Amino acid sequence: MTPPSIDAHVRLDTHPTHPSAVTATLTGAQAHIPHVGLEAADWHVVTKNTLVLARIDHEEPYWAQDAARELITLGIAVEITPRLQEAIDEEWTWANYPMHWCTRAEIREVSAAAQRIYDDIRHGHLLIHAHAHDGHTTVAVGTYLNTGKSVYLHGENHLRQIADTFDSPAQALVAFEKIHGDTMRPGPASMTDTERSATEARTSLSAKEVVPDPPLPVLDTVPAYAADAGDHDALFDAFLDAHGGWQKCRTWSDETTHAIHESQTLRLERIHEAPAHETAWTVAAYETPVSDRMWVLTATGATPAPVLQNLLDHLAYGDGWDTAVGAPLDEKTVTAATQPLSDAGWKHTVDGRWIRWTSPAGDAGVQFDAFAAQHPQPSLATWTVWAGPGPDHPTWILTASPHTPSSLLAGLSENLVHGVGTRQTHPAGHEHKTPLGTAPLATPAVVAGPPASRSR
Repeated sequence: MTPPSIDAHVRLDTHPTHPSAVTATLTGAQAHIPHVGLEAADWHVVTKNTLVLARIDHEEPYWAQDAARELITLGIAVEITPRLQEAIDEEWTWANYPMHWCTRAEIREVSAAAQRIYDDIRHGHLLIHAHAHDGHTTVAVGTYLNTGKSVYLHGENHLRQIADTFDSPAQALVAFEKIHGDTMRPGPASMTDTERSATEARTSLSAKEVVPDPPLPVLDTVPAYAADAGDHDALFDAFLDAHGGWQKCRTWSDETTHAIHESQTLRLERIHEAPAHETAWTVAAYETPVSDRMWVLTATGATPAPVLQNLLDHLAYGDGWDTAVGAPLDEKTVTAATQPLSDAGWKHTVDGRWIRWTSPAGDAGVQFDAFAAQHPQPSLATWTVWAGPGPDHPTWILTASPHTPSSLLAGLSENLVHGVGTRQTHPAGHEHKTPLGTAPLATPAVVAGPPASRSR
């Protein structure tokens, strides 16, 4: 075999991370000769002796073979790897190609013309003045800086074409604005996914760094009051879907949703995106649709999902309006509301106007304000339920006015004592310590509940 007249060797292979792109690795004392030739044919230099051909028409194997023929005629040894040869020999068609009458060779000509437009824009030879969307595809207007000819471009990627020409940029812009004034934007359009992929292929030959997924958080079973807040909106939607007697109405600002019971005497207000420590829920009850409030209950954004679920269950099954206006809040009523706490051994203390029940661990509690209970204002917070590091720095708070039904409060107390939920914790070595109730939201796990040839 006659040795090549030029001391250079070119190895052509498929790109390690980008489909259809091709790499050229050059060796030999005269490797600069094929280097110059490939670069002139718009192969991109990645390293000193490595170039990449990355096109928007996915025809790199075809043009790599064309380059190989040119190099061989110059007496340069060319190696084509088996996997690249397979790509060269592969027959494929564009899916849903709009010019279906074109032969494969004609399709390649159209794509090559689109590639030249793309390269001219990429290299700064064609300056794009403005772009728009005509309802089907991207259109643009630009000027070739070397000739001064202005063009109207239609389409994207391998379908981009010059649809019209103009003698000056001003003429081109006037015509473009006349047609696309409503959607016209200055400068070129954002890169398409295909263009972005080609850019990435020209940037590096390294396989994309595989960042291991962080370990999945562990869901621990905890008391209801210590559970994650979960998805409050999902709880609200599920409640309304399950109980058809409620009418839903969202405010014009889209920040708040109201739900009104068919009796018109019980109303829910859900403030979306409320901060963890601010009121996100308000429940209000009325003796008649036009009377003043009988009682009101609020809950903050970090209130655990099991606690809210318990509250919604009671509202759904009729515990929301069983207290008459003006009914005295006496010792019997308070005892009925807190009996589950006392039975579970929660610490009971009296401090002036305040009566408190605190969990054995000190991380949750219920407080009763005897002064507010006797006040004529029905909206005063008489009951306060909290959980967190302490009553002065709670993670979440639920408040209720004097005439809130004792059965509803007893249900909440029962849930505090016996209800359970889940809280996310991170595996050892990946701790992300987060205060109770502010851990990343998770879907709540609530125990308590109501009874041919390839185409491209």
